[in-house]
Amino acid sequence: MFEWLGLAPDIVAILFAVALVAGFIDTLAGGGGLIALPALLMTGVPPIQALATNKLQGTAGTLTATLMMFRHRRIRWQQARWLMLLAFIGSAVGTVIVQLINTTVLHWVIPIVLVMILVFFITQKIPETGKQVSTKRQRLFRRFAVPVIGGYDGMFGPATGSFFALAGVSLSGRSLIDATALAKCLNFATNVASLLVFAVGGKILWATGLVMIIGQLIGAYIGSHTLYRMNVQVLRWLVVFMCSAMLLRYLWG
Repeated sequence: MFEWLGLAPDIVAILFAVALVAGFIDTLAGGGGLIALPALLMTGVPPIQALATNKLQGTAGTLTATLMMFRHRRIRWQQARWLMLLAFIGSAVGTVIVQLINTTVLHWVIPIVLVMILVFFITQKIPETGKQVSTKRQRLFRRFAVPVIGGYDGMFGPATGSFFALAGVSLSGRSLIDATALAKCLNFATNVASLLVFAVGGKILWATGLVMIIGQLIGAYIGSHTLYRMNVQVLRWLVVFMCSAMLLRYLWG
């Protein structure tokens, strides 16, 4: 049945299940790649193809979540389109830069930033509703945080959704749930930019990606419906858990 995919049935089942869980978790707290990428590597996919294929299936998940946010008017196109464009441009620039620099520095930067996210979400009171912030902070969010995080996603990628959520809460004054919803839209824009580069380079394993896309679509759909029904404190500690898992992955992976 799965001969046309070039995959054994048990591998198909594993990748589908992994992608479904990754899509669900990524929609709520980010870090889905922490689940999906190792699964691809364990099936014998070479690292660069694993990164590219993970970006393909991750893009499908963020697309699903983004469409659900727009459909249910959790995020309005008028308020998100320019932010998505800035995120896209940042990601495209980051993808170019990563080919020109020594990326080993990122292995030191990422754990430091993950610790900062953990400290923020553990120590700060997370509002259940949005709050007013200064015009300066709003401008900092739009003109600096969004394109810079987009650039990071183009260069490396892990925890991008968590970075966007943190910036949305701390700089834009959004509640954690609203910041997470916007993060999905921005993460979709950054994913598309990186995916285009990988596609041009011929690095994507399309058959493997197709299996995972189906799982991602289902997981992201369920996650999108769960997000606005979730207690903000539960979401907060889910973000903390996923960031902790990513931090452990970098320190001891």
